[in-house]
Amino acid sequence: MAIRLLVALIALGLLHLQPRLACWRGDGGFRRWVAQISDTSGAGRVALALLLPLALCALVIWLLGLLPLPALLQLIFALVVVLFCFGPHAYEADLEAVLHAPDDVRREAAAQALGEDGEYVTWRAPELGEAIALAALRRRFGVVLWFFLLGPVGALLYRLARTLGRDESLTLDPAARTIARQFANILDWLPAQLLVFTLALVGHWEAVIGAWRRWHHLARPDDWYRNGPGFLAAAARADILTDIEGGDGYTEERIDTLLELRRLRSALLRALLVWLSVVALIVIAGWWR
Repeated sequence: MAIRLLVALIALGLLHLQPRLACWRGDGGFRRWVAQISDTSGAGRVALALLLPLALCALVIWLLGLLPLPALLQLIFALVVVLFCFGPHAYEADLEAVLHAPDDVRREAAAQALGEDGEYVTWRAPELGEAIALAALRRRFGVVLWFFLLGPVGALLYRLARTLGRDESLTLDPAARTIARQFANILDWLPAQLLVFTLALVGHWEAVIGAWRRWHHLARPDDWYRNGPGFLAAAARADILTDIEGGDGYTEERIDTLLELRRLRSALLRALLVWLSVVALIVIAGWWR
């Protein structure tokens, strides 16, 4: 776990200095492999598409362990994998493009890079907050969590499942598309739940947890894997719209979209620091070697 924490810190530091490192797509081989197995369909095609690259990743890790300086080589390989999985778009660069756009029209155009699934992101604080939170989940927090849990194989699984389920440029049969999307949503569930509670800790607890509870009360039992982590979007919207002042429950609607983007970016950065701090405490305590 200590090595994984070090890899994550190095990767995040490199992306802070050079956000474009996350723009390396490098998934041409995966796309060709998905196209080659077009004679299969449904769950079989999804399983084949994911298992081969994951097996190759595990094989490379094992082979590196047989070479001189295995720990260093495996660290470098893990770093390359994590940087790849933080893509294919530069999350920080996309946020900066929105912040530095000269007017609202160009800010709204830049905000489309934050969206996924072909959804249009309007220049309104609630919708933008949802897009930012989901982009942070899928380009940062999901990768980090699955990397900490399963190593490079886990991070690669999350990235490839996300690509398979949400990239419309991949030609899949309807059954495979549906299963791939649901599997990607399943992988989103755990990091999304943890991100909601972290946002509540670093932001507005009552608003965020209240929205999370309302979503679960109103949603169907299968919404979380059929339609994605809507509870995270609801929590981000509530955090944007509500400002609890002095603990007296007074609320006011926020209307400065650019200000809210900066505030939510800061909240997500604090949430990431909380995650890394928790992992660091686990490493220091020796609870997970």
